[in-house]
Amino acid sequence: MPTLDLDRCRLAYDVTGSGPPVVQLHGLLSDRASSAAGGLDLASGLAGHRAVRYDARGHGCSAAEPVAEDWSWPRLAADLLDLLDAVVPGEPVHGIGPSMGAATLLYAALARPERFRSLTLCVPSTAWASRRGQAAAYRRGAELVERHGLEAYLRAGRAAPRPPAVADRPTHPPRIDPCLLPTVLRGAAATDLPPVDELARIGLPTLVLAWSEDPTHPLSTAQALREALPGDALHVAGTPGELAQWPRRCAEFVRAVEAGPPVGGAG
Repeated sequence: MPTLDLDRCRLAYDVTGSGPPVVQLHGLLSDRASSAAGGLDLASGLAGHRAVRYDARGHGCSAAEPVAEDWSWPRLAADLLDLLDAVVPGEPVHGIGPSMGAATLLYAALARPERFRSLTLCVPSTAWASRRGQAAAYRRGAELVERHGLEAYLRAGRAAPRPPAVADRPTHPPRIDPCLLPTVLRGAAATDLPPVDELARIGLPTLVLAWSEDPTHPLSTAQALREALPGDALHVAGTPGELAQWPRRCAEFVRAVEAGPPVGGAG
């Protein structure tokens, strides 16, 4: 498995296929494999493309050091940009990411819009007003792991209701070393999206996908992003069958972007 050494981390990644490049991210406490099992490997529908998938620092097969600031979304965006420069230098990519991955893409596109051809933002997480409550939950989770161990944290997670769209999907434990988990949760608690008016400067074609009945991925964030970014639809999955359509929706969106003129920073 190829890896890339960066400041205080080593990113594990893989590249499959050939053609225009696509980068596939994942969410907090997940990794490439569990994201695919959860129905969020949307690059799977893009035949004829070169797909770059990687584990964020400290997740899956990627190593990291216990520095909470390293899990801020701007820091993760810098990791993504470094990876793209190393693996697909000079080529604008289609970015696809759920939750933490969507936030990472937004910060990366703000910093260097020329690196992207389009953005597919899946189940955007809490942001702005809703972030405060989620941040407190992350801090409580960190304390629970430290005081009572990983199993107590997992029991608390199993008690939470699941969104209907993923009711038939397997659950998985955090894809993070338990010794690192409290640090990662505190880093997540301390980060947020920039203001909507700043995000509105992103001129890239954007697809927004959300699911219902999930307070950690509220529709309010998806709706705000849909209004701020270029695009004309917000697709909400309320059932497993609707979630299963996301790879097709993503593929159709990416191909429509490629069929049109370059937009925004893609040049």
